[in-house]
Amino acid sequence: MVVIRLARGGARNRPFYSVVVADSRHRRDGRFIERLGFYNPLISGGGVDALRLDLERVEFWRDRGAQPSDAVEKLIKRAGAQSVSA
Repeated sequence: MVVIRLARGGARNRPFYSVVVADSRHRRDGRFIERLGFYNPLISGGGVDALRLDLERVEFWRDRGAQPSDAVEKLIKRAGAQSVSA
């Protein structure tokens, strides 16, 4: 199954996440199909640089059956709200 999930990067105590499309059989930080954006939880106030997602590609993969994780689902909703307000 194809999933949309977070892949962790960054240093210890300084997380940085990439939003990726991957086969569910691969490791969390392993091989992926496509990188859709990123999420940096350390930027205070959820600024512009905290989250960036290509919502068109997210919809493309969802139409083809990719299942987003719970955390990614929340980020998609947040990115959609940011794009409407901007």
